[in-house]
Amino acid sequence: MFFTIVGTLFFYAANAGAKEIKINHGNLILNAELNVSDGKTLKDGVVLMVHGTLAHNGMDTIKNLAAVLNERNFNTLAINLSLGIDDRHSMYDCKIPHRHKHLDALDEIAAWFDWLKAQGSGDVALLGHSRGGNQVTRFAAERGHSKLISIIMLAPSQGSGRSPQSYEKAHGKSLNEILRKAKGLVNTGKGSQILSGTDILFCPGSDVAAETFVSYYDQDPKADTVNLLPDLNIPSLVIVGGNDTVVRGLPERIKSIADGRRLVLAVVGDADHFFLDLFAEDVADHIEKFVFFGN
Repeated sequence: MFFTIVGTLFFYAANAGAKEIKINHGNLILNAELNVSDGKTLKDGVVLMVHGTLAHNGMDTIKNLAAVLNERNFNTLAINLSLGIDDRHSMYDCKIPHRHKHLDALDEIAAWFDWLKAQGSGDVALLGHSRGGNQVTRFAAERGHSKLISIIMLAPSQGSGRSPQSYEKAHGKSLNEILRKAKGLVNTGKGSQILSGTDILFCPGSDVAAETFVSYYDQDPKADTVNLLPDLNIPSLVIVGGNDTVVRGLPERIKSIADGRRLVLAVVGDADHFFLDLFAEDVADHIEKFVFFGN
């Protein structure tokens, strides 16, 4: 995949601190925050981190965990998915028409893997939170990369947000009616047509491309991360908060298939979906026991 580095040159050295990295991806600039831990280089391995729905790499879940991992001598690369926006930072602005798709993330994750490889990086552990957990799992199951050695799913989504019941509860509207219209446009080659005043994800009354709506709400079994786990052929760690009501029932589902070796389940006591404050330390404890870079 073609990419170039843009912006200020940087050096990998001890105490390098955080660096914003930018690469070209198609007609977009992607950005990420790279933090090389003291005394380490990229050859010592990297944890590549992917945020959740419409979020960004500066959200507390990602930022706090990256800081804790850096303290424990892990290098991190926390990326911002573009969501179709050039050089995107911060939460997605719901006023911007939605033209992004759920699976756009796979191409962007691949671009960052290729960038790391070009920099001479060692092994890479891929971590994703919430929807990002589904996206990294799908990347590992369907694509993979020569540098990818393990995957960490932090409260990965189960796809339940796509159900007609959850949509109607959240937005007070019929999902099936909107989805039928959106699919009709996609099937007739008009997927880019905008559906005005449409509720999508956390954005009420937005302008949404028909193909975007279908991407997020079509009843795809692979939107449920658990359905992807049998297709993984690398060590996989699922971390869930004991008080997480967003992915309710996930620990029980994972427990029924986890073998403690290829697929490991870890439950963080009283943590909710976002593992804030000191819960980042608990998450890092599990990652530290699980991830081993071979250089």
